[in-house]
Amino acid sequence: MTAKHTTPDGLVIVDKPSGFTSHDVVAKMRGIAKTRRVGHAGTLDPMATGVLVLGVERATKLLGHLALTEKEYLGTIRLGQTTVTDDAEGDITASTDATGITRDAVDAGIAKLTGHIMQVPSKVSAIKINGVRSYKRAREGEEFDIPARPVTVSSFDVYDVREAVAEDGTQVLDLVVSVVCSSGTYIRALARDLGAGLGVGGHLTALRRTRVGPYRLDTARTLDQLQQELTVMPVAEAASAAFPRWDVDGRRAKLLLNGVRLDMPEEYADSGPVAVFDPDGRFLALVEAQRGKAKSLAVFG
Repeated sequence: MTAKHTTPDGLVIVDKPSGFTSHDVVAKMRGIAKTRRVGHAGTLDPMATGVLVLGVERATKLLGHLALTEKEYLGTIRLGQTTVTDDAEGDITASTDATGITRDAVDAGIAKLTGHIMQVPSKVSAIKINGVRSYKRAREGEEFDIPARPVTVSSFDVYDVREAVAEDGTQVLDLVVSVVCSSGTYIRALARDLGAGLGVGGHLTALRRTRVGPYRLDTARTLDQLQQELTVMPVAEAASAAFPRWDVDGRRAKLLLNGVRLDMPEEYADSGPVAVFDPDGRFLALVEAQRGKAKSLAVFG
């Protein structure tokens, strides 16, 4: 009799290859992990590479909360060309010589796009407008507007400025940048808006996500590596890394698992989701404070 395959609960930190959609990676992981219960926390565009957090089995219940965490990127912005998609995947719609743009002008433009800003997502994004994905509307040639949304760009730094000649002969500037931002921020929209502000247009030519919340590229594995050896971060370890930890005694652990709303310590009042552990270090639940009581978001114990 063959042993039944059991997939461990936990997170898989994938180094996504270019050309794959986030859904492609999920489909691949379902095959590797031999389970249908796989999801991802926050999409990554097909062109982009880097950290994509997947949840396997019960860890899928963590994903909606992880998707809200801060993200970090390394990218290349090309000044001097505008594209339909605001990245290198789309057709070029305008070209302008960018060699007259000074470093001071670049820094001033970046300063305007740093901090709490209002951002209009790209028209080919997955945002829903009246229930229909924006990219679907754009593909069908529909004229529409996407409302600006508040996002936070904690840091936006330029590491290098390189003069280059584009395929159509345009003199362009390539900026190597790093960005730390809130969930929902579009880096290609930053590229578009920086180029527009400088009067020469801009788009994103490369993007690598190096961090999602506490999960960094150095812990990520390629799909080939995961095919060889499935590396799963246990759900308790994943929760402990991503959320404040609240250790409760045995009595309160039982009450919590029986659906009783425990009094929440004052220190967790404004901390968002909190991971609750019992005296044996078992991860019980993800909760948040609601009028001083612990409201369960997901139960694991």
